Amino acid sequence: MKNIGRIFKWVMWALIGISVILLVWGFAVGFESKDGAAVDTLLRWAYVMVGLAIAAVVIFGLVIGAINDPKSLLKLGIGLVAIAAICFVVYLISPGAPAMGMAEQPEQSTLRLTDTVLNLTYLTGGLAILSILFSAIWGAIRK
Repeated sequence: MKNIGRIFKWVMWALIGISVILLVWGFAVGFESKDGAAVDTLLRWAYVMVGLAIAAVVIFGLVIGAINDPKSLLKLGIGLVAIAAICFVVYLISPGAPAMGMAEQPEQSTLRLTDTVLNLTYLTGGLAILSILFSAIWGAIRK
């Protein structure tokens, strides 16, 4: 276990080092020169770093959850299936309406995916508001 900690420490420092090198390179080359190649490179590196962070959280969360409570994996699987089902239903009811104010319309599949994401955003926002209201009311009732 001690060696794993050392490995993660070296990986972390390597990623920080690469980030600093890319940032210095961007300033040296100039962010507006070469059609913004430095900006594109830094954005791609940011995507890689965010992806690595999300993967680390998910993987370590699964491993630690499986070690502490193996039944949590079953709950996680059921939750993922439920979320996938909700996303599928929202996709089915999304109309894929044409984009307003655009002369050239994207493909129908792109419009439908855009509507799906918007509808999922509305759904999660509404559920967040309802959960806040419910918890406030429930807290007032319990006291």
